[in-house]
Amino acid sequence: MKQIWKTTLWVIVFAIAMGFMECAVVVYLREIYYPDGFRFPLQPIGKSIGITEILRETATLIMLISIGVLAAKRWLVRFAYFILAFAVWDIFYYVFLKVLLGWPESLFTWDILFLIPMTWVGPVLAPIINSLSMILLSMPIVYFCSKRKKVVIKAHEWILLILGSLVLIINYMEDYASFMLRKFTIMELFASENLSEIVRLSGEYVPRHFSWLWFWVGQLIILAAVIIFSIRNRREAAKDFS
Repeated sequence: MKQIWKTTLWVIVFAIAMGFMECAVVVYLREIYYPDGFRFPLQPIGKSIGITEILRETATLIMLISIGVLAAKRWLVRFAYFILAFAVWDIFYYVFLKVLLGWPESLFTWDILFLIPMTWVGPVLAPIINSLSMILLSMPIVYFCSKRKKVVIKAHEWILLILGSLVLIINYMEDYASFMLRKFTIMELFASENLSEIVRLSGEYVPRHFSWLWFWVGQLIILAAVIIFSIRNRREAAKDFS
């Protein structure tokens, strides 16, 4: 029991440090492209920088997955540590940006959240709430796995988690996708020969719409899965000791 919480602490420390590293990269980029402060529409960037940013985000995901794999032996605990690291990294990324740049101006400031498979945008508050829900899911998994050998996420719980996540992801991408689909077909958006034109058009994009309704639908579906998982495992743990 003591060891698993010690490991949890080190995963959190790693994620905080990684959040600072990610923040530092953004500080450098904004010094180059946004010396007067970050805002939409985006400044044009070269094709090589665009590709580098996508690869950097891919590397970030690999690092977060890796810390989860290294921190535990059971795959479910690995998953819990991955989402815990992701959540803590994302929260502290914004904390450090606020400390170093005084940005975001508010929790409702728009930001680019992700670039894979296409640009995600939304108010800063939204990914922070998502991160808190990821922590809320990871902690019961770690706790129950430290108490019991047979802990699983049931099929219906996975369905809720995946469904809620898809609702959130589509909501984040919808505004940018709608803008780009005025110029390209879906297949053309993923064609490498169109990358330069897509990057150019990104410089004209200004976020217009974020559906808080669909955000909360997705968030509540995930929360339902967390509650169902926690209640079920609490009952099963009580049976083990009865």
